Amino acid sequence: MSIESLKASLRTFPDFPKEGILFWDVTTLFKDADNLRELLDDLYERYKDKGITKVVGLEARGFILGSALAVRLGAGFVMARKHGKLPADTIAQTYIKEFGRDSIEIHTDAITPDDVVLIHDDLLATGGTMTAAYNLVRKFGPKAVYLNFCIEIEGLRGRDALPEGVEVSSVIKV
Repeated sequence: MSIESLKASLRTFPDFPKEGILFWDVTTLFKDADNLRELLDDLYERYKDKGITKVVGLEARGFILGSALAVRLGAGFVMARKHGKLPADTIAQTYIKEFGRDSIEIHTDAITPDDVVLIHDDLLATGGTMTAAYNLVRKFGPKAVYLNFCIEIEGLRGRDALPEGVEVSSVIKV
């Protein structure tokens, strides 16, 4: 397998979920065992020496590889969920994204100042969701924060919205 074969397995849907949006579907990457293994191996190699203690996965597709990566790294897994989905006390961050206004939350006891955090999501488009997640995680005061994506849509320039000085990586760039 290679990055090119991973790219070739992606599919797109024009005008989904609304007109003017080109939706990049990652389910084709996740349904193939070889693709899934290659993605996980790539992520592990990138972060195995960073001292990651927590992986934060963004709802919902960030849960898939985020949780598997946490196991491989020997780290805990933290869910960043939409408003009202977590049962205990939470800290929230509201943001604007390409589909409208949204909010994400993390349990107040999920991250400590001793943690080194990797925030993972499936796709970087305009950067709004990841910027909100980064701002939310920074409220906990961890030692370090890294940002990662399976796919980055370079033409949307989502990296420009992300905080300066933070290490950002993407496995596939389209």
